[in-house]
Amino acid sequence: MTSLSTHVLDAVTGTPAAGIALEVTADGKPVATGVTDADGRARLAEDLAPGTYRLRFATGDWFAGAGRETFHPEVVVAFAVTPGRAHLHVPLLLSPFAYSTYRGS
Repeated sequence: MTSLSTHVLDAVTGTPAAGIALEVTADGKPVATGVTDADGRARLAEDLAPGTYRLRFATGDWFAGAGRETFHPEVVVAFAVTPGRAHLHVPLLLSPFAYSTYRGS
């Protein structure tokens, strides 16, 4: 089984993005939820079976809570869990009008 974590950084302020709501789904069904901590990090799941998942970041709510405009009401990252991988890390670099992500370590 595979564990999953994330780390979100606000590219505009250069600080961790604390308080972003997260949801992991598979086949449209919830698998795990969480919220980024003060360091912008969250551990979301410890037992993901091989398959395709989606990690949803509630970026619109987070920006609205900070009184900032954004183009993206949410960011959804689809990823595959393959056999033999003990851990997946999905970082998100976020700004109001752009984002990037990659498979971290």
